[in-house]
Amino acid sequence: MEFPNQESGSSSRKNGRGKIEIKKIENTTNRQVTFCKRRNGLLKKAYELSVLCDAEVALIIFSNRGRLYEYANNSVRATIERYKKDCVDSSNPGSVSVANTQFYQQEATKLRRQIREIQNTNRQILGEDLGALKYKELKNLETKVEKAIGRIHSKKNELLFAEIEFMQKRELELQNANMYLRAKIAETERAQQQLNMMPASEYRPMTSQSYDVQNFLPVNLMDPNPQYSR
Repeated sequence: MEFPNQESGSSSRKNGRGKIEIKKIENTTNRQVTFCKRRNGLLKKAYELSVLCDAEVALIIFSNRGRLYEYANNSVRATIERYKKDCVDSSNPGSVSVANTQFYQQEATKLRRQIREIQNTNRQILGEDLGALKYKELKNLETKVEKAIGRIHSKKNELLFAEIEFMQKRELELQNANMYLRAKIAETERAQQQLNMMPASEYRPMTSQSYDVQNFLPVNLMDPNPQYSR
């Protein structure tokens, strides 16, 4: 980490209100006010860094009067011990791989424990392995099961209502189609009755002239000995 050059006694930094000199504040009151403001800002930044980036952060501040201010999302002592361990392990090239192996072993152990807990919960929901549970645990399990059953019933009723609505629409469509077919049948029957009531002399069925399928010409025009009038 680089620090400003202090050989000249001061350096400048541009702020939103203009340029200020980075040097010790001689006025005691101003120095205390600046310390309080910048200390709070530094603690806030450390908190934001730990939350946003899921980083392990430990911050230690001693005022010129010897007062201690600290922040750690885990523990200052634990973070310092980790820092010391990393500093010692950094001298050993194989320590990094060992640390990674230990980390993954711990994560695997944690995941196996979570899997066992989930499996036990599933068996208990099915009513198995209840002997080790106490009354309060059984009551909580009963509440969870009742809530799950309520959600299942709600989903089942939703599907049933959707199916009923679909069948009602289908029934209406079939009724309309049935009415249309009945009307067509009645119309056909009336037309047939009118034809049956007509006299036989007036009823002349239309004769269809035969055609050749290939050239659509009448068959009598294809006679080999046609008689043409002059």
